[in-house]
Amino acid sequence: METDLLAWSVQQFQTFLLILMRVACILFMMPLFGTRNVPTLVKIGLSMIVSLLLLPVVRMHVPFFPTEPIHFVFFMILEALTGFLLALSVRIVFGGVQLAGEFVSYKTGLAMARTVDPQSGTTSTVITELYYFFALLVFMSIDGHHWFFKALVQSFRVLPPGGLVLREALHRYFLASAGRMFVVAIEISAPILAILILAQVAMGIVARVVPQINILITSFPLTISLGFIFIGLSLDLLVPYLRGLFEESGRSMVTVILPLMAR
Repeated sequence: METDLLAWSVQQFQTFLLILMRVACILFMMPLFGTRNVPTLVKIGLSMIVSLLLLPVVRMHVPFFPTEPIHFVFFMILEALTGFLLALSVRIVFGGVQLAGEFVSYKTGLAMARTVDPQSGTTSTVITELYYFFALLVFMSIDGHHWFFKALVQSFRVLPPGGLVLREALHRYFLASAGRMFVVAIEISAPILAILILAQVAMGIVARVVPQINILITSFPLTISLGFIFIGLSLDLLVPYLRGLFEESGRSMVTVILPLMAR
């Protein structure tokens, strides 16, 4: 490949743009890199560098190469959709972790204590942020971000530019993944929710036996304290669970999603 950009042929430049669309969609949705804390210029620069590194590897099939402008725009949309679907498979796991934080927040009474999330620019609870950053630390500690780059390189081998096919099986897979998100949220938050439900049952019994105690005032600090105590105790068990989820998600990007998208 010529290193001088001015010496590129039209086909090389078009191939670079197609690669850039897929790479940019993945990097802009990748955990850590896809947050608002990372400047947009850094994301764009990293996307262009990765695309330049992949340009000698990607081989376009000449008979399928778009010649008309409308066909080329259609190919770019397909590439953006391919990167979006690959990144979505991991974002769903993080969505399940954040949903677990919402469940615990509502049960502990901290749902109203919301802060601005600098990652997404939206508001979320303190416990949701705690779970998210903890999952992000686990994700980075097991080199989960490397899976994105491995899946990215493998995607161009299995799925050349313009080769995306939206099958019914792919639709069913992401529907099942969305359902799995709620299962993950329940599995993460179940121990804390069970303890808080038992605590509320116990306080209801106390309120019936000793009506002089103001349970409404007493329950708030007790519920919050129990919630944080058992969140801390469950973090040690949460590490292997999250590691298994991320490893399964990383394997599915290459072994399940890419074959479902190929022709």
